[in-house]
Amino acid sequence: MTSVEIEYCVPCGHRDRAQDLQAAILEEYGLQVDRVSLVTGDGGVFEVRVDGDGIFDIDEDEYDADAIVEGVGAYVN
Repeated sequence: MTSVEIEYCVPCGHRDRAQDLQAAILEEYGLQVDRVSLVTGDGGVFEVRVDGDGIFDIDEDEYDADAIVEGVGAYVN
């Protein structure tokens, strides 16, 4: 089953964004994902990994929650 990991920078205040993204992924895919884990980090990190593959990195990509959720779907479907 699909496992999603959202690593976010605690000092940067990305927790709310990470929680909102977690909720959006669970709302869209529900039981099709095994888990959506929040992983604390620092240094400005905000990365999303699906089954170990990076699908979003704030250092390289513009944040778009809908596009991230869609990216997760490529692994689910």
